[in-house]
Amino acid sequence: MTSVARRLSFLDRYLTVWIFAAMALGVAIGYFAPGVKSVVNAFQVGTTNVPIAIGLILMMYPPFAKVRLEELPDVFKDVKVLGLSLIQNWLIGPVLMFALAIVFLPDKPEYMAGLILIGLARCIAMVVVWNDLAKGSTEYAAGLVAFNSIFQVLFYSVYAWVFVTVLPPLFGLSGSVVDISIGQIAKSVFIYLGVPFLAGILTRIVMLRFVSRDWYHSRFAPIISPITLAALLFTIVVMFSLKGELILTIPGDVVRIAIPLLIYFGVMFVLSFALSRGAGADYPRCCTLSFTAASNNFELAIAVAVAVYGVNSGAAFAAVIGPLVEVPAMIGLVNVALWARERFFVDGEGEPRPA
Repeated sequence: MTSVARRLSFLDRYLTVWIFAAMALGVAIGYFAPGVKSVVNAFQVGTTNVPIAIGLILMMYPPFAKVRLEELPDVFKDVKVLGLSLIQNWLIGPVLMFALAIVFLPDKPEYMAGLILIGLARCIAMVVVWNDLAKGSTEYAAGLVAFNSIFQVLFYSVYAWVFVTVLPPLFGLSGSVVDISIGQIAKSVFIYLGVPFLAGILTRIVMLRFVSRDWYHSRFAPIISPITLAALLFTIVVMFSLKGELILTIPGDVVRIAIPLLIYFGVMFVLSFALSRGAGADYPRCCTLSFTAASNNFELAIAVAVAVYGVNSGAAFAAVIGPLVEVPAMIGLVNVALWARERFFVDGEGEPRPA
């Protein structure tokens, strides 16, 4: 086991294992107990499945409750870093994932949409873990997470509508992409992003009136953190149980979805690191910018895919593959970052070495 993996908590260290186990359990339930589908669908209100909706909202709550909003002004003061982060997260990342989706999955419109939704969802949770393991800047990580959280609440629905509905026809894919309105996406984003965002921020505001910031982040945050994993695994079990028999016949589809994801994570990290170093950022900021750009908020992508396309959709299936690929990829990139620190920075810290 690598030193990076050892430094992860027990739950985070084996996250990929838990996801595989949840997928296997879901497939087994769906295959051996096909009646489970009618039970799950019995809790349907309109197009919303109540148990899954609760699971998805709970999945998003802890990351928002841990956002350090008070550190956002420090990020705004560093115009260069903020500008780089904006370009990497909200221009390069979405465009790259869109390109990979239409190249690798032009014949699978819903898988393509699921990948695009992942590319649009900027990371606000696990990036803090990867950044800490790679010795990035804690302050900048907190600030960029806060900034991306707010940006997603305000603009994710617009981005999703543009990249999923408006752009594909320009590339000859008008007949293969499901048309969705900006209203549908905005409603889903409000439910699955806005509700936990408000709940998380209110939790922080109220609790900090009675406890110190140190106690909140060192004692309370670790208590609620496992909620995200539990809710994610619950959602995966339910989603895979609804398609248990089908999934056993399409293992190749998992590979087709995983390949563009791996390319995305690698290209985004290397490109972001190179751009940050070229702009004169020191190692901690290069590291933070790179992990913020390379990782994604797969919880949000899953939530929107389920809400807009349905729990049985290919888009939801593709979104669920996201964390399965991202977790081991990010652990590998932590090691790459630590190598780059020794190779490209003076004394492994501080300013970039001369080219």
